[in-house]
Parts: sequence; structure tokens; C-alpha cells
Amino acid sequence: MTNVMGNTGTKMVGGAAMYPSKDIVDNAVNSKDHTTLVAAVKAAGLVDTLKSPGPFTVFAPTNNAFSMLPAGTVDTLLKPENKGTLTQVLTYHVVPGRVDAAALVSQIKAGGGKAMLKTASGGTLTASMRGNDVLIVDAKGNGAVVTTADVYQSNGVIHVVDKVLLPG
Repeated sequence: MTNVMGNTGTKMVGGAAMYPSKDIVDNAVNSKDHTTLVAAVKAAGLVDTLKSPGPFTVFAPTNNAFSMLPAGTVDTLLKPENKGTLTQVLTYHVVPGRVDAAALVSQIKAGGGKAMLKTASGGTLTASMRGNDVLIVDAKGNGAVVTTADVYQSNGVIHVVDKVLLPG
């Protein structure tokens, strides 16, 4: 099956095939590396948003990325009373539009080595190159490396990252 970007086939993420014909949520729920992210998306009430037409670019932290946060952070964020904060953290990982790796690298080059990405939360992520890797830096100056790029979805693209990005 060919998706709207003309890319064919599937990528494996978390031991599961990610089908370009499925939306972000329908693919993510099958990745064993993204169970924390899926639980957080559900707790924040963002399932319907991420199943909508979009398109969205999602920088998707792995379970390991969430485990690098200070002890208790994830459990605290998942509490109902912290839904607003959780939503802000999650939407900070979402950039409106479909920005695949080629477009991102082009933006980085056009920006003299940096691309500023406006997130759905209203924050900014800074993308740059570190060798052959794309580095995404959050408002606190922490960097996440894109470990799997261009996981195409029917409503956008996912780039798997190795750290949780935090708004300012």
C-alpha cells in the first residue's frame, strides 16, 4: 500500500509493523516500546485528536525514554489531577503538519544548522544535525536523538526519540 507521501511498505517499531494506512494511535498501540506513551495519550484524553486527519508529526519517546525521567515523574503525570500538565508535555512532542526526515533536514540546512519547530502546545523544539543523527532539543536544553525516522501514518509521521522532551 502506498501512503500519501508515496512511500511504500511498513517499518517495524517496538516489534510491530507500523502500517502507513493506519492512524498514529492505531499503530502506536501495537508497539511494545511505546506502552507508556500510549497510556499517557489515553490519560490526557488525546486519543481522538491523534486519530483525527491531522496531519501531525510526532516525536514519540520510548518506554526507556520515560524511564530516564526522575523516579515517580510518570506516575505523577498520569494522575487525573495532573491531566493539564500531561497534555502540555505530550502536545510538546507534536508538530502540526507532516515533517518527514528529508523535510526536516532541509529545514535544518536552510536555517544555517537549526530548524525551529512550533509544537501543538505552543512551545518550540530546535532540530539540528549531530553527525548523521537528527537531534531535537527542548526548551530546557535537553536533546533527544531520532532513533527511527519516517514511520508514516495515514494522518502524519512518527519519529521515534530516545528522550522525553520537556516544555519550558
